[in-house]
Amino acid sequence: MPSPKLAVLASGRGSNYKAIQEAILNDQLDAEIIILITDKEKAPAREIARSNGTEEMYIPYDRKDREVFEREAARIIKEKDVDLVILAGFMRLITPYFINEFEGRMLNIHPSLLPNFKGLDAQTQAFEAGVKEAGCTVHVVTEEMDAGPIISQRKVPVFENDTVEALSARILVEEHILYPEAISKYWDSVA
Repeated sequence: MPSPKLAVLASGRGSNYKAIQEAILNDQLDAEIIILITDKEKAPAREIARSNGTEEMYIPYDRKDREVFEREAARIIKEKDVDLVILAGFMRLITPYFINEFEGRMLNIHPSLLPNFKGLDAQTQAFEAGVKEAGCTVHVVTEEMDAGPIISQRKVPVFENDTVEALSARILVEEHILYPEAISKYWDSVA
């Protein structure tokens, strides 16, 4: 079975993108990142891509017409003949157009144990709910936000004297382990 070709979409620091790239370089994930696409010109993820020799591209994002970004990104992804689209800290709601273009081939990571605490600030939601356990989830992207089929999860304890910042940092460590594993698991199930 051939290894998957990935397109990664990121908005910020790129830590999950970097974790996926490192897993590939360390032979923990049999895949190839073909392109990184960002919606922010100064996203640190772009510099990480450049330092790895990965093609990267900035596409401006228009909040009034989200499909402008998505149509250009979809065109490029299809041109590159990518197998999976990986959302790695891509902080935008995806339209039905983009989801349909890559149905069953787009994955996202979310900092909660879905189906709990969907949407923004999931770590804060978990902390304020007083749960004893939080974590992260990789799921297939569907039209309903953070509701697609779950591929894998990792749990993180919530300590009595915890802070949202400390909890978020522990979840992020687990995200970096989980995402490469989940990509491999999902590809094995669909390829």
